[in-house]
This record gives sequence, C-alpha cells and structure tokens, in this order.
Amino acid sequence: MKKFLTVLKFELDNYFKAKSFIISTILLCILSAGIMFAPRVIDAFKSDSDSEVDEEEEIDPDDLTVYGICGDAELIDMEALQEYFPKSAFKTYESVEAMKSDINSDDEKICKAGFEIKSLTEYTYYVYNKSMFDNDSEKFSEYMLMMNKLKYCSDNNLDLDEFIEVETTQIKADENVLGKDSTSNYWYCYILVIVIFMLIIMYGMQVASSVTNEKSNRSIEILVTSTSTTAILFGKVFASVVSSIFQVGLVGLSLLGSYQVNKDYWGGGISMFLDIPGDVLITFAIFGIGGFIFYAFLYGALGALVSKIEDLNKTAGTAQMVIMIVYFVVLINLSNVDGMAIKVCSFLPISSYSAMFARVAMGSVAMWEIVLSAVILYASVILVGILGGKIFRNSTLRYGNPIKLSNALKGLKKSK
Repeated sequence: MKKFLTVLKFELDNYFKAKSFIISTILLCILSAGIMFAPRVIDAFKSDSDSEVDEEEEIDPDDLTVYGICGDAELIDMEALQEYFPKSAFKTYESVEAMKSDINSDDEKICKAGFEIKSLTEYTYYVYNKSMFDNDSEKFSEYMLMMNKLKYCSDNNLDLDEFIEVETTQIKADENVLGKDSTSNYWYCYILVIVIFMLIIMYGMQVASSVTNEKSNRSIEILVTSTSTTAILFGKVFASVVSSIFQVGLVGLSLLGSYQVNKDYWGGGISMFLDIPGDVLITFAIFGIGGFIFYAFLYGALGALVSKIEDLNKTAGTAQMVIMIVYFVVLINLSNVDGMAIKVCSFLPISSYSAMFARVAMGSVAMWEIVLSAVILYASVILVGILGGKIFRNSTLRYGNPIKLSNALKGLKKSK
C-alpha cells in the first residue's frame, strides 16, 4: 500500500505540475464560460445594431432584396405582403419569361426570386440557386394562407380576428409522468454517454502512453527495482482517474456557474440538459468511474506490450474498437432501453458503464439489476487490474517488436 501511495503521489505531481495539464484546464474552463456568455455578448451587439437601425428612419433602397410578381398580381395585397418580407421590394412583371430572365441574372438587386400567382391557392416559385436556408416559399405560403382566410371571412361576413382566435385556440393539457420521461431525458443522457466515451479514450491513451514512455526510455528498469509493477500500474491508473475527475469537475463548475449568470439570456433553452435527477447522476458516477478504471487498467497493460510509442496505436486499436462498438450500440438503442441488446450490454463490464446508466436515465430498472451490474463491473475492475499488473510485470523487460495480447496471456499461464 505504501508503494502504491508513493507512485500515486509521484504521478499526481506529474499531472498537476505539467504545463500542458494546467494550460488545457484553464483553456477548457475559459471556453466553457465563453460559450455560456455568448448569448449575452450577441444580445449586446444586437441591441447596439437595433438602436442604430432605429435612428435611421429610412432604409437605403440599395439594401433591399427584390422579388418578382406575375400572373394574377391583383390578388396580392402588397402592403400585407411587405410584412412577411421586410427589407424587400416587389416588382410586377407582365410575363413569366421576363421575370425568369431577371432571376437568371443572379443579382438580388435586380430580382432574387419570383412568384407566379395562379390563384389564391396555387402559385409557382422561381429562384436561380436555392440555398439550404431559403425559406421564401414557406413565407409566401403563409401569406397566401392568410389571404385565403381573409377572403373566406369577407365572403361569409365573419370577423377575421374572431375566426383566427377560434382557429388558434390552445388546448391545455397537463402531463403526469409516473415513471421516466424519455423525451426530456434523451438529450442529457446522449451528452453524458459521449462525455464518458471521450474521457475513456483521452485519458486511457494517456495511461498507455505513460507506461510506454517509461519503457522506451528504460526508466521502468529502475522503477521495478524499488517497487512492484502492480503498484506502478495501480498508481498510474488512479492518478489518471483523480486528475481527470478534477479537470472535468472544474470545467463542469465553470460551465454551470457561467450558465447561472447568463440564464436569462439563454431563455431556459438548455435547462433540459442540466436538469438531471439525482439518481441518474449517482448511477453515472458509479458506472462511469468504474468503466473508466476498467479501461484504464486495460490501456496500461496494452501500453506495456510495446517498446516504442509509435507502436501504441496499433496495439491499443482492439480496445478502441470495442469502445467504439459499445458507444454506437448504446446510442442506437437510447430510444429502446428495454430492448434485449442494451439489457445484455448493461451487465457486461465492457459496456455497463454507459448501458446501465442509459437504462436508468431512460427507463425503469430494478434495484437488484443495478447492484448486480455494479458488482460485476467492479469485480472485473479488480480482476483486470491484477491481470494487467501481471502482464505489466512479464512485459516490462521485453523489448523489440510489440507483444501480442494473446501471447502475453499465454505467458501468464506458463509463469504459473
């Protein structure tokens, strides 16, 4: 235990004193806070631009976008149409061909697009190149719909305001979800699954790189004379866990603190992502940390199988492939957490870190299932830790070509 604590302290010092760790933590905190302050800054600039516009009573004609109208143009109320297309001007054409000719010039000041009016219920929209964000046709359809309502009220001696009030009557409905509301829980569950996936990939490779670097520069030969390889591996893994939780915690506090300051500017738009029930957070912590430690031990053992850092990605590829498969299986099944696939994954130590959390967040899970899954996960963590320590010990002084994991496991059997 003393040797483990010594290694843990040494590795933590390496993490917290490293300039890269300090700078990356500060930058992530600043970036998180900056994202939360973005609506406030945008609103400030928008207010300034709005005040400038208010001061200008007239709009420069050169800034207007021109639209063409042809066909039964007498059906169109230009003043009402102007409300649907602000900062625009409308030009009436005698023929469709003349309007199309101007549209083909691809100049918004001549004619950006045009509408051929066939009746109050039918028109043709002409545009040269339609962009992804072009919604002119939708706006014109809304206008035509309003004109139809106006004509119907006029023909039947109805009051338009009363007609619209009846048509837009809102039905009041109260929901009382007795279990879990998958609709509101989906997005924060989705984000947390991505977060734990990224943590495992990023910090797992960091553990593997640390082991491989010490092996490549031969410093591991000195370390193993003063302490056991198991203590070294456990110290590296738990130091990575502590440093990652510290870094993610600071970023999270920066994000949440900045959001609280700018909550009014977000209009409650992301509250659904932050309103996470306590039982879900506890489950995420238990299984997320367990899964992280499980893969950190695995990455540490894989790092000991190679002598050069450039060989690490190839050796760690199998673990990364398993993580990717688990990631996609869980995300695909988020909308069906009662399915057999995610139920099986919630009891496997390679996938329970995200699958069981997803089931708790999105559905109803019996307590015995959660306890059983947690026991399996942490028992597997201990097993992989011990196994990884033995692989680490047998591979420490073996240099040259990367050792295959299958050969390393066979070597353990022979050593017994």
